[in-house]
Amino acid sequence: MAIKEPGLEHFCDLTVELAPIMELGPGRAGQRRIIPIVGGTVRGGRISGRVLNVGADWQTVFADGMAELDTRYGIETDDGAVIEIRNFGYRHGPKEIMAAVAAGEDIDPAHYYMRTHARLETGDPRYDWVNRALFIGSGGRRKSSVEITLYRIL
Repeated sequence: MAIKEPGLEHFCDLTVELAPIMELGPGRAGQRRIIPIVGGTVRGGRISGRVLNVGADWQTVFADGMAELDTRYGIETDDGAVIEIRNFGYRHGPKEIMAAVAAGEDIDPAHYYMRTHARLETGDPRYDWVNRALFIGSGGRRKSSVEITLYRIL
C-alpha cells in the first residue's frame, strides 16, 4: 500500500492589519504580548473578502528571539460567509534581521523564517469544505500588518 504524498494548493493571500503591540511583560516561557487584529484583505481563487476587526495574536518571544505566533481571528467573504482562522507558528532569524523587523523596517521575508499551520471553521454550507482541511502558511511582518499566504494541504 502506497501512502499518498501530500501536495499543496494555493488557498489565499491575507493582509492582516494590526493595532499597536500591547506588551504584557515576562511570562513563564518568555516575553508575552498581544497584537490586536483590526482588519485586512483576503484574496484567493476560491475565496475573497475582508479580515474582520476581531481577534489578536497572543505572542511569546523567547530569550533567543524566536516569536511563537498564536492567532485567532475572523474573515468575512465577499458573499457573506464568516470563517474563523486559528493560526499557530514561528518567526525567527538572524538577530540583526529580527531587530529590524521589530523596529518596523520593511525586511524581505526571505531573510527570516515565518511559517504557520492553520485551521479554519465555518457554519456556512458553501464553505463547509474548509472545516475538513488543514492549511500551512508562509508570511512576513510589516510595520503595521502581516502578509500570509495560506496553502491547503491536499
